Parts: sequence; structure tokens; C-alpha cells
Amino acid sequence: MIPATKKWLFLKASSIILLPLMFWFIFNLVNVYDKNYQDLVEFLTTQPSKFLISLFLVFAYFFSALSISEVFEDYIQDEKTKNAANKALNFFAIIIPLITIFVIFNLNT
Repeated sequence: MIPATKKWLFLKASSIILLPLMFWFIFNLVNVYDKNYQDLVEFLTTQPSKFLISLFLVFAYFFSALSISEVFEDYIQDEKTKNAANKALNFFAIIIPLITIFVIFNLNT
């Protein structure tokens, strides 16, 4: 399969997966908006919430990394700069969700 086709398919698949996760996240964000800190921590420490937030973060960063790399491909002409930007993007797209998931899984009530 052509790499551009594979990237396009991953982009579309991740966007389809992100839709229900985004609706779930927005619905729950509205519900915990007026709550106190303890209620927020309680929500974040339940097992379904941990799992769904982790999935949301992974797919959101995956989708954003794919999207931004397309912008790099289109607008950065220098290959060295493009490769450095893509490597930095991929590094942060892996590290930031991992740190966030680690923090969420280590929250205590």
C-alpha cells in the first residue's frame, strides 16, 4: 500500500474513533465543571474514566500528529528541517500522552 494512502486511512480511522470519545469527554467535562476538586479526582480515579481518557488522549495525539505532519510535508521545503520537525512532533506525541496517562493512573482519592 502507498504510504500516503496508509496515512490517509489512519487519519480517517482515528477521526472516527475520536468522535464518540470526544462526545463522552465533553459530556463528562460539563458534568464535572461545577464540582469540587474531590469530585473531579473521584471521577478521574474510576476505572472506566481512566481507560476512556487514556484512549482519548492516545487517539487525539495520534490524529494531531498525523494532521500536523501533513502540514509539514506541504509547507516545509527543506528535508532536514522537515525530518527534524516530524521527529520532534512524534516524540512529543508519544511523551505528552504517556506523562498525562501516568499522572491520571497515579491519582489517589
